[in-house]
Amino acid sequence: MMPSSSSVSHQGWPQDVGIVALEIYFPSQYVDQTQLEAFDGVSAGKYTIGLGQGKMGFCSDREDINTLCLTVVQRLMQRNKIGYNEIGRLEVGTETIIDKSKSTKTVVMQLFEESGNTDLEGVDTTNACYGGTAALFNAANWIESSAWDGRYALVVAGDIAVYATGNARCTGGAGAVAMLVGPNAPLVLDRGVRSSHMQHVYDFYKPDMSSEYPTVDGKLSIQCYLHALDMCYQRYTTKAVAAGIRPGNSTIDIGDGFLFHSPYCKLVQKSFARLLLNDFLRDPNPDFQGRYNGLEAFREIKLEDTYFDRSVEGAVVTASKSLFEGKTKPSLLVANQVGNMYTPSLYGGLASFIASHTLDSIAGKRVVLFSYGSGLASTMFSMQFSDNKAPSGALDKLVSSLADLKQRLDSRQCVPPQDFDSNMKLREQTHHLAPYTPVGSLSVLFPGTWYLSEVDSMHRRKYERTSANSGDGDVQMAEVKQSSNVSASSQSASARS
Repeated sequence: MMPSSSSVSHQGWPQDVGIVALEIYFPSQYVDQTQLEAFDGVSAGKYTIGLGQGKMGFCSDREDINTLCLTVVQRLMQRNKIGYNEIGRLEVGTETIIDKSKSTKTVVMQLFEESGNTDLEGVDTTNACYGGTAALFNAANWIESSAWDGRYALVVAGDIAVYATGNARCTGGAGAVAMLVGPNAPLVLDRGVRSSHMQHVYDFYKPDMSSEYPTVDGKLSIQCYLHALDMCYQRYTTKAVAAGIRPGNSTIDIGDGFLFHSPYCKLVQKSFARLLLNDFLRDPNPDFQGRYNGLEAFREIKLEDTYFDRSVEGAVVTASKSLFEGKTKPSLLVANQVGNMYTPSLYGGLASFIASHTLDSIAGKRVVLFSYGSGLASTMFSMQFSDNKAPSGALDKLVSSLADLKQRLDSRQCVPPQDFDSNMKLREQTHHLAPYTPVGSLSVLFPGTWYLSEVDSMHRRKYERTSANSGDGDVQMAEVKQSSNVSASSQSASARS
């Protein structure tokens, strides 16, 4: 149901704007990181213990950025019984670009054709892993602006993260998250505390338009991530004090959860520890017998000198371990089991955090989120869950919708590393081929998954959808060619389940 006029305050500013509903999609296949260690000939534990990764989801040639977004949007709409005419803005955050002009948002528009709703603002937003966050902010800004027409905004973050053969390949992943944004939300964006850091740097980028693979300076990328985290945290702290939501001398106490963009899980643990280090250095009266035990020797250090200082890193990881276990580890389920999804990574963490709680345990809690995209763009912001625990209420529906997250992850198919490697070679060889007919199996796809059926000689992509009731590859026809010279009527697609 669309937001009502009661959603607007007497000043005309919509109240409690935030996430109304959230849906996540990840591929039905994964490779086990322990098996991948053996296949790659690296030391046991390099990927699992060293990086903190368990499994890595991946796509066959049957899935691309368009299919991920089509699938997650349709699932969100159907599971939440939202009509397509209730959406007034649709924006996609992604760095997986298969066309330099046509946006993924326009492909997703085929789902809206049956409703007749073509009045939707928004296109694609791109900057590495930050695009989903930019899309979320754009959606919230639209709702809080004079342009808002009373309808919901729909934000989609999706990517396929793949790397060339080598050390970085194990940090791939794939997936999409869709978020319904509106007033009177069960998860509300805090106003006045959003804090960003933007900078020009070449830490991770994709200059080769013919390849899916990035160019990466690994050490620089980590340094940029940690520096951006420091800058955003310091600015967030200043704004949180001004807003009256920072108790005492520790910003860590603001959040019941701290969620991070996750290239790999060990970096997230180190990042949370770094927040404690920031608090420690700002605290005028640190308690060395309590929270800051073991940090006495580092009282005079400078943050910029500690990016790769293992003695400092080890001490703050140890000091922050119990806080990390409660505030951040519950958000790492998807990151550990699927890998780095790029733009959806942070929001996969949000889905994981919600899935780890009951209605009673999450009501009223605040989460602080850090979004990072190389190049670079970064923001720290916070959101607070409603304290309304009414059965079948908005918060109950949000929590219930993600209660099966672990079961969904467990239902995937484990693929031998040899087959995963062959799949990566196939993607490399066929990326942007035209004409091309994908060869990946349909039977392994989850029910209701959109997939690529054909690329014609003009690079126009044709999509179909597996049955929503079985995984046997039965198809509901939804044939749409991406072409500016094909009539709208010939591009129609079924949006039925």
